[in-house]
Amino acid sequence: MSEWTQWPAPAKLNLFLHVLGRRADGYHDLETVFQIVDRGDTVEVRLRSDGEIRRCRAIPGIAEDEDLSVRAARRLQAECGATQGADLRVTKRLPAGGGLGGGSSNAATVLVALNALWAGGLGEERLAALGLELGADVPVFVHGHSAWGGGVGERLEPVDLSPSWYLVVDPGARIPTAEVFGAPELTRDTPPSTIAAFRAGEVRNDCEPVVRSRWPVVGEALSWLSRFGPARMSGTGGCCFAAFATEEAAQAAYRRLPEPWSGFVARGVERSPLHERLTRWRNRGVQSSIGA
Repeated sequence: MSEWTQWPAPAKLNLFLHVLGRRADGYHDLETVFQIVDRGDTVEVRLRSDGEIRRCRAIPGIAEDEDLSVRAARRLQAECGATQGADLRVTKRLPAGGGLGGGSSNAATVLVALNALWAGGLGEERLAALGLELGADVPVFVHGHSAWGGGVGERLEPVDLSPSWYLVVDPGARIPTAEVFGAPELTRDTPPSTIAAFRAGEVRNDCEPVVRSRWPVVGEALSWLSRFGPARMSGTGGCCFAAFATEEAAQAAYRRLPEPWSGFVARGVERSPLHERLTRWRNRGVQSSIGA
């Protein structure tokens, strides 16, 4: 077997989330801005010669066959006809059901890393299409840059965002996405917005009223965060965030975080740590070839 290699699986924040309507297929048309941050899970990959895909570290509450990382590896293997397999080991730091995209990011990292390690040869657009089969948030992590998202989240346009630091607060609520989108009281008729409206702050998270009413602790976290500036919920999950101009200001707020909540400070990035890692991996291969 080969040695383990490590690959970042960063979190995302939805800087707003509008629900434009319900589609015929039961999904919803959405509008959002994805901000990728420099904090997340870590995916370790070790190649196998026998073609097996194996998960080497269990994730509580998620069976191996339901794990998006495992499904991503198997889907890529079938797509590119890889004869090698892989061992997968995920170190979780992002809470499940927190709206930070942890499972989707893990899947995207597996697609990107194994496409490189297996020499699969698939382009980014094809990898993103495979990712969409696994989940609506996977493509943004495959592309690896902050983006304006439409459709179910798969129509992506790169967007330049002001440098920011974020305090992300996890009050401990684990929120099923399907329950939020299935709620009869969910607003489903928000008109399309614009970049100008987003930059002016004329946006919101349409899922927030549903979550506040059903998981009051999220409302408490939003109220606490609002002391420091505009506070929002990320996606449909239980994590909330506020933006700060400096790391020092974000860390100062973090030190005042009430117990028993948890959280972290992260920097918004334009290019994903996953793609920075991929560039280093490719450059190492080029340097090895030159030195041979």
